[in-house]
Amino acid sequence: MQALHLAIPEVVLFTPKFFGDDRGFFFESFIQTAFEEATGLKRSFIQDNHSKSQRGVLRGLHYQLNPMAQGKLVRVIQGEVFDVAVDIRKNSPTFGKWVGEILSAENRKQLWIPEGFAHGFLTLSETAEFVYKTTNIYSPSSERAIMWNDPDLAIDWPIENQPLLSGKDEKAALLKNAEVF
Repeated sequence: MQALHLAIPEVVLFTPKFFGDDRGFFFESFIQTAFEEATGLKRSFIQDNHSKSQRGVLRGLHYQLNPMAQGKLVRVIQGEVFDVAVDIRKNSPTFGKWVGEILSAENRKQLWIPEGFAHGFLTLSETAEFVYKTTNIYSPSSERAIMWNDPDLAIDWPIENQPLLSGKDEKAALLKNAEVF
């Protein structure tokens, strides 16, 4: 498994070794030792999530506050998304900065988004199925959201039209008003 540290080095892009022929394919989607070596972290993943979205759906920017903060290892198993991680650790030199990657069933890339980051994605294909591992359980009382189009973040979403948002995401806070780490 190849690991690439992005412009915010705590965010890591994983690309598995892929073996395919006319019978089908095989790849190891997660290797604990490779994850620990690349991130320098020992994390236990305790919940797996799976969502399906149609083209133009934007989910995020979501996070959970301590003590229920979640690290996420995300990937797409059908379709394609533009995936974003935003550093919301106020004492970090990269506070308010973001990184984004195309994740798809075809490229099989995975993104590690550590605790202290907000996460979101935009569905680029007709539909996309998105799966991810988390380091903590879902906690509605700890969940927060930052506005996807916050001008202070200036995320360069590849958007053609107004995205489809949940009611929660329509009411998300601006970073300057958000509870952060």
